[in-house]
Parts: sequence; structure tokens; C-alpha cells
Amino acid sequence: MVLVYVLNFIDRQILSILANDIKADLGVDDAYLGFLYGTAFAIFYALFGIPLGKLADSWKRVRLMTLGLSLWSAMTALSGFARDAGQLTVARIGVGVGEATASPSAYSLISDWFPARLRATALAIYSSGLYIGGGISLAIGGMVVDRWNAAFPDGGPLNLAGWQAAFIAVGIPGLLLAVWVMTLHEPVRGAIDGLPTAEDPHPFRGFVQELTTVIPGFTFFGAASRGGMALVINIAAFVFAFVIAAGLTFALGTGQGFIMEALENALGTALPAISDQWFLLALGYYAVFSWATALRRRDYPTFVLTWGSPAFLCTILGYGTVAFMAYAASYWGAPYAERVFGVSKVSLGFWLGGGGAAGGFLGVILGGRMADALIRRTGSGRVWVVLFGLLSPIPFAVVQYTTESYWLFIVLNVVVGGLAASALGAAAAASQALVLPRMRGTATATFFLATTLVGLALGPFTAGYVSTQNSDNLSMGVLSTLWIAPIGLALLISAIRLTGKASGSVVERARAAGEKFESD
Repeated sequence: MVLVYVLNFIDRQILSILANDIKADLGVDDAYLGFLYGTAFAIFYALFGIPLGKLADSWKRVRLMTLGLSLWSAMTALSGFARDAGQLTVARIGVGVGEATASPSAYSLISDWFPARLRATALAIYSSGLYIGGGISLAIGGMVVDRWNAAFPDGGPLNLAGWQAAFIAVGIPGLLLAVWVMTLHEPVRGAIDGLPTAEDPHPFRGFVQELTTVIPGFTFFGAASRGGMALVINIAAFVFAFVIAAGLTFALGTGQGFIMEALENALGTALPAISDQWFLLALGYYAVFSWATALRRRDYPTFVLTWGSPAFLCTILGYGTVAFMAYAASYWGAPYAERVFGVSKVSLGFWLGGGGAAGGFLGVILGGRMADALIRRTGSGRVWVVLFGLLSPIPFAVVQYTTESYWLFIVLNVVVGGLAASALGAAAAASQALVLPRMRGTATATFFLATTLVGLALGPFTAGYVSTQNSDNLSMGVLSTLWIAPIGLALLISAIRLTGKASGSVVERARAAGEKFESD
């Protein structure tokens, strides 16, 4: 599982060390680079995570992960053949779809492999792959780019630049790892918690239902099947989302627009001017609204324990604010250091990548252990660790992105990464404790909606946009993301007050919502 997550983040994070080269070759700006890493990936990662989370609750999780790993590895390799920003955007969307299979499957498997008392630690160990992969990606990317460009200054085989060769180099190994993943043992769902769940005789039925409720267009038919009023509300939500997107485009600038341009060409008619950033974000939030309203009708107990639970929502949204700042800092760290300190990619890959991996690994493991220790003392113990991960990195980040010393920047990168990472295992375990075993895949998908639609889709783009508006000032861009900390503080204080009681009443609330147990 850790190896899978390592490749997951190598393929995702390698954009950081390649960003300046992509910017120069394709003629794009920092706002687009933030969009490419964040929104273009995050929206499809989040949306496909919903039906794939449902499939993880009903089908063989090992098989699902094998297919997903194969897809995102192939799309990473195809990123290396992109000749313009539009092609690269499409390839990164494919990476997002493939990677959406990983964590719903892994979280569910790990929760069935380890008892509750060790679950936060186990999930933290799995999550360490995030930081190992993020660090290795910088080292591999820097080495491949520098050596390729030195060997082929005018373009190598197939006229590929160094950044293109790096994508291919990290994509191919995933196809080999997928063969090994197929051999993993599939545990009995819920058995370790004394709640064994029989295999679903129709595992893809729920997946197809979820797919039709989350894909815009089909969502209208899904809403119509629930009644005329449901259809009216759904259409109103669709219109509202895209009115807001058009307003944001007007207020903040249109930016890149290949998606809207492609739609205009396909439909043969003019469409409102909406930037890709706000178009995809509107699409994402509308789709999530459609899915949540459909879930309420189809699986009310799951809806009650997730969307209907203030404790669950405050926990995942609180962690989303941690991710908002952390994703921006981790992505823009390498481009910032390369521009400000003028160091080579190889040096950045070793010191920034290695330090970030070490800090993140230690932070997520120690945070998981701290969460498991505190949960024995208080039902909200894990959320306290998430709060620590939100607030503790802030003063160090301010110094990191204003210092004139390269080595102080490198040291503080370890500190900031480690402190922010401490929240991940705790947040994941806290959200899993608020649902039944059969709901874990869907709960994980919902958890990642917060980390992606709040953190990944907005954090890196915000930093890039602010940088672009201020003469490529990445220091101002990254530090501009700190404004979200007070919102996270309010959410996590609310979660601390609510989580203890909510985690102790999961079965009772599920039964009250209509859930049937074998003992009933």
C-alpha cells in the first residue's frame, strides 16, 4: 500500500520540479501552473472518487486499485508526449481519474487489516507514501531533466524535452507495480470489528448509480426520477454554480480557456466566457451537490453519518483548510527556490525533496501515534492533532518564504512539512470512526472531497494567481494562502466539541436512520 501511494504522489508531485520548464516551453503563467497541479487534477480526482468509493464498498478493492494504478501510470507517461497546454491538461485529468481509486480502496483495506486501536497509526504509515513520493519525485524529476537536457540540448528522441522525459520515466514503473498489487490478500469486510459484511451480489449496480448521479447532464435524469421539485432544485443549483463561475471570471480574469473553447467547437455555438479554473470548480461543486442529494434518497443511513453529521463535516472541512495551505507550499517550494536562490534542479531534488520526504514521513507517523494515544484519553483526541497540524506550521512558513538564506529555507521546509503532515493520519482515522464499516469507502471519498475541492483545487491556484497578479511574486502567493487558518480554527474547535459524542453513537444513529444489523 505504501509503495502504491509513493507512486501516486511521484506522479502527482513531479509537476513541482518541472513547473518552470513547462512554463518556459509552453508559454503559460503561474496561475495556469497552479490550475494544472490543483484544479485540473483535483476536480476529476474528487468526482470520480465518489462512484469509485462506492465501488470500493461493494467490489474487490485489490482489483480496483490494480486498475486505477495502471490507468494513472499510463496517463503520467502520456503527459510526456504533450505538445501544448491543452494536451497536458487532458493527460493530468486522466491521472486524477486513475488516482481516485487508490485511497478509497486502501483506507477500506487497512481498516479491515488492523484493529481500531492501531488504525490511526496504520493509516499514517500508509499516508507516509505521500511524503516519500513527493520527495522522491523532486529528486527523480531534477535528475532526469538536468541529464536529459545536458545530453540532448536540442531535443532528444522523439524531440522530447527534459520535462517530458521525466513524466515518462516515472509513469512506466507503475505499470509494473500493478502486477504485484494483484497478489494482495482481500480481507473479509468488517470482520475485524465484529461486523462481517457479506459480499455484494451486484457490486457494479451501486457504482453505476453513483456515476449517473455525479456526471453533469445525467444528473438531471437522476433528479427527475426523484420528483419534479428535485429536478427544479437541481437545475437551479446548476445555473447558480455557473453564474458564480462567470462572475469570478469577470472579476478575476478569464485565464486559460481550452475547455470552454472545445465545448464551443463541439456544440457549434458561442458560450459565456468562463475560465477553465472556475468552469471546473463550478462543475465539481454542482456534481457534489447532485450526488449528496441523491445519496440522501438512496442510502439515508450513510447520508446521516456523513453529510448529515456536523462532527464529520467539521472534521473533514477543518482538515481541508490544512490541505489548502500545505498543498500550496509543497507544490510551489521547488519553483520558488529555483527562481529566488538560483540553484540547480539536482540540488533542489536532493535537499528540498529529501528534506520534505523526511519531515513529512516523521510528521505523519508521529501524528498518527499521537492521535492513537490521545483517543484513549478523550473522544476528540484525534481532532486535537489536526488542530495542531493547522496552526503550528504557520510561523515557520512565514519565515521560510521571506528568508534570504537558501539553507534556512531548506531546514524550514522540513519543519513546515512535518508539522502539517501530523494532521493527516489523525483526520483520516477521525472520519473513519464516524461511520459504519460498509460506509468506509464512501466516507473516504467524502473526506477527500474536502482535501481536493477545498485544499488541492484552490490552494495551489490561489498562490499561483496571486503570484501572477504581482509580477510572479511566489513569496506573496504562497503566504496569501494563510488567510484560511481562522476558518480552519473555527471548524476544528467545533469538531472537538462534537466528535466524542458522535463517535460513540454511530450504531444508534445509523439504526435510527433505518440501518439494519444482523442482530436486529
